[in-house]
Amino acid sequence: MEKRELGNSGIKIAPLAFGANVFGWTVDEPTGFLLLDAFVDAGFNLIDTADVYPRWAPGCQGGESETLIGKWFVRSGRRKDVVLATKVGHDMGGDNKGLAKAYILRSAEDSLRRLRTDHIDLYQSHIDDAGTPLEETLEAYAQLIREGKVRAIGASNYSAERLAQALEASEKNGLPRYESLQPEYSLAERAGYEAALEALCRKKKIGVIPYRPLAGGFLTGKYRSEADLENRARKKTVQKFLNERSLHIVESLDEAARRLNSNPARVAIAWLLVQPSVTAPIASATSLAQLNDLIEATRLRLDPGIIEQLNQASADASSSQA
Repeated sequence: MEKRELGNSGIKIAPLAFGANVFGWTVDEPTGFLLLDAFVDAGFNLIDTADVYPRWAPGCQGGESETLIGKWFVRSGRRKDVVLATKVGHDMGGDNKGLAKAYILRSAEDSLRRLRTDHIDLYQSHIDDAGTPLEETLEAYAQLIREGKVRAIGASNYSAERLAQALEASEKNGLPRYESLQPEYSLAERAGYEAALEALCRKKKIGVIPYRPLAGGFLTGKYRSEADLENRARKKTVQKFLNERSLHIVESLDEAARRLNSNPARVAIAWLLVQPSVTAPIASATSLAQLNDLIEATRLRLDPGIIEQLNQASADASSSQA
């Protein structure tokens, strides 16, 4: 399978990442093991998680996703087949948040223990911490890299201004730089990334691994009214897309899917894969059927006419504001 280099890290990844935020939330341990086995069996290698996943779910404290993955590593013996990405910095309760050096070093040890591994391939700042100097954060990562506990670092949810400042701090101080960015990016959410981040990432050769490529499931076409959201786990995420502009995107995906004998989810992922700055979208699956859709999306080829149709349909919907 084609592998794409992640920034200048030297790490090569297949063009689809598994989003493990569902582990411990909508996916239990046996199902999680099946999904991970199938994902790696299909030739994919990037698994993305975070220390905080899924703290928002009832009864969860955070760390459940990492723990499941760690158990799978032990059971399967497939750690060497995986590019493991996790994150630090999101609110874990109390004072456990942010990107201060001491906290990063402590959190890295906690993640390594849960993941049952001696290194993290891609360690990411989950959310910007304006209260901590960028140099302090990068020095923490430098130490972890020197110790062999981290291979490369990335940023998530950073603005273009802050990412540029971080890259400048790395260059000026001889510190490791963010080799990847994890922004929200999809046909339904374009402006936040395309306005300034895209040009910066292309100029600086930053790998881009966007999350919510299906807008929380909205772009699959299964949520077209408020009634479709009742008692659904992703109601809060999807609700903002129930507007005329976003529904027009789904109609365009329906049309493209009919022409390609495919489905909207596959087409939406395939559209991201032809964006020149995108390395690999991060998508979640809760069943083997959903995972198969994601895998098939990487094999789907969009002709220029369909790409232009989707570009036009989503251009007016680059913001999800109703």
